[in-house]
Order: sequence, then C-alpha cells, then structure tokens
Amino acid sequence: MNSFALRRYEFSITAAAALLAGCGGSQPPVGVPAGVGAHRVETASSSSFRVLHRFGTSPNDGLRPDASLIDVNGTLYGTTVHGGAYNNEGTVFSISAAGVERVLHSFGSSHDGTQPYASLIDVNGTLYGTTASGGAAGKGTVFSVTTAGVEHVLHSFGSGSDGETPLASLINVNGMLYGTTDWGSTSDGTVFRVSTGGSERVLCDFAGGYSGGEPRAALIAVKGTLYGTTALGGLYGDSYGGDGTLFSVNATHGLVILHDFGKGDDGIAPVASLIDVKGTLYGTTLTGPVNFRGNGTVFSISADGTERVLHSFGSDDGSRPEAGLIDVKGTLYGTTAFGGAYGYGTVFSISTDGAEHVLHSFGRLRDGADGRQPAAGVIYVDGTLYGTTYAGGDHRRSDTGGTAFALRI
Repeated sequence: MNSFALRRYEFSITAAAALLAGCGGSQPPVGVPAGVGAHRVETASSSSFRVLHRFGTSPNDGLRPDASLIDVNGTLYGTTVHGGAYNNEGTVFSISAAGVERVLHSFGSSHDGTQPYASLIDVNGTLYGTTASGGAAGKGTVFSVTTAGVEHVLHSFGSGSDGETPLASLINVNGMLYGTTDWGSTSDGTVFRVSTGGSERVLCDFAGGYSGGEPRAALIAVKGTLYGTTALGGLYGDSYGGDGTLFSVNATHGLVILHDFGKGDDGIAPVASLIDVKGTLYGTTLTGPVNFRGNGTVFSISADGTERVLHSFGSDDGSRPEAGLIDVKGTLYGTTAFGGAYGYGTVFSISTDGAEHVLHSFGRLRDGADGRQPAAGVIYVDGTLYGTTYAGGDHRRSDTGGTAFALRI
C-alpha cells in the first residue's frame, strides 16, 4: 500500500513579507492537553441536501475525489485521484452550482503528475495544486492549470534531498506557494516553498520521532508564522512512531513543536489543516481519544500551545474526520469519513464550546447514491455548503466514483 493511502485506510491570513528564510532545529514542546470539553449531539434534517454530480458516469470522467472544492467566480473546481483519459491517474474538473461538470485536465500523459489528493488554490485566476506521484522523478509535482484546462508542471519532487509525495494543498503567501511533503529522501517529510515560476526550496525537514513526521495537511499562515500538523511523531504514541504533533515554522524560531498528541483524553493522528478563528487554532484528529483509540476529535489550541478537546466523536455522530474545518459566522463545519446514522460519514457543525450537530448522514439513499466517505472538507458559498465524497454515488455500479454535493444551511 502506498504511504499516502494511509490517509484513509490506516487512520488538508495575512503574513509578513519576511516570512521563512528557513528552519532551525526542533524546539521543546510547550503546553499540555486540557480535558474534554462539554458537548451535545443533535441531528438536523437532510431535506436541503442534493447530489450535484456522480463521478464516473461518463467516459473519461474523474473518479474518487479526495479534496475539497474551491469557488472561483461562481464555478467550483476540484480534483479526483483516479479516472480521466490516461491510465486512471486523476483529473482536474469544474462543476457549476447546477451540477454541470467538465473535465479540464487528465493526468498521466508524459511526465505529468499523477494522483492529485489535494485541493486547488486560485492565484490571480490560475489554479495551483499538487500530485502525490508522477512527474520527472515519479515522486509528485506542483502544477498550475488554467480554468480553460492548460496544465504546466512547475516542479517535480524527488531529486536529491528534495521532498517526496505532497498530499496537501498549497497556500499562497505574498505570491509564494508553501506546502508540505509526506516524505523526503532523507527525512520524514518537509515544508517547502515554490514560486509561481517553479523555483523550489526546502525550508524544513522533519526528522521523525520527537520532532514529528509525515505532514499530510495544508499549512496556514498567521502573522508571519506557518502552522501545521504531522500525522506521526511527537512525545507520545506506540509502534507507529508517535501520535502526531502541531508545529509552527518561522524565520526567527525555526521549527517549534507546540503540541504533542496522544496523552490522556487527547486525539491521535491529525491529518487535516488547521483554521485560525480570532487567534485560536481549530482542527481535527483522525482517531482518539487515546484512552480508548476512538473515533476522532475536534480540538482547539491557543497561541501558547494549550490544547483543549472540544468534541470526541462517538460513531453515531460521525467517525474519523480526515478533513479540516471551516468557520461560517462563528460556527465551525466539517465532515467525518465514516460513522453517522448509516455508517458512511457525515457533515456536521460544531460551536466553539463543543456543541455538535449532524447535518447529513451519508448512505441515506439506496446503496449510497448520495455518496460515501466524505474525506474532504466543505466550502461555504452563499448559504450552501459544497463538498465531495470519495465513494458511492451510483447504486447500479460496483466501481462507484464518488459525488459532489450541496447542502443548504
């Protein structure tokens, strides 16, 4: 099994101009886990849910969307890990709010990248993303693609001490693109930056162990500092090599481990990106609490590294959140890849004090026609949440390719 398949089967602001000249050594962790916050679970109506598109129902269509959608001037754009015109290596697609889908680019031609697990970002009308494999060295790429479908590989990973296997989306900070790789030829992952012209530089190598390893989530930038998570490593854990960390990187302090997951009531394996809400970071863990290796958590962490578990999932209200959260008018929204009323995942909301509501449980329609395994997060556009599911969509097919959906809130 490829390492990036672990995302699913074994367990995604303004910055200062002088951001990140490079990384220093690992720093001692600060902050300790707080107790589990009080929470309530309620189930909301699914009457406002609709499927926009079922993948794989036309020739050369994409299959298995693993990434969140983005909105560019009223059109949604995304990626699929598989499908397309070349050897089932993935696509970039667009979809209208009415559900009209178009494949813009099929990966797998020549030294093109393959298997895009990450969301796209929009920089001045051009879309940028990563592929987990493919490229000149077969270790993944950074690419650009126009909204008309013209694709260009900016950087191929895997040469020398470069990183390998980028699973996460990029972020744009003052015209430079920042991201992470899950592996490196001499490390357990990297933080890198690349210009829109393709000049790439590794800023930070993770050594595994106490310093963290395998960063699978997108970074965020807050006031000149990057924040992110590693799926493994840290002070606590078992034979997998630690239960994960939350880190920061900036030019002054280099790499600092702010929190080590896996102690007490804490979660395990953060594989999703963080969000910043009024100076507090919020995120999810794939499993945990550690005391009973549970169904995952939602947590908050303050600037000094003090962490609090806001909600521990209990299967009926969702299980294994692989994606990050979004903030809509002070309420957080997210997805779980499994659990819920039918076992195939949920869309949920949660307040910053831990009150959780299930908005939709997947599997409600016959044989998962509404989708299964929403591995990606949701986005908010004009009163509606839009997202994707990795599987399901067409009960007549054994190789169902996932869905794009809309949920009015």
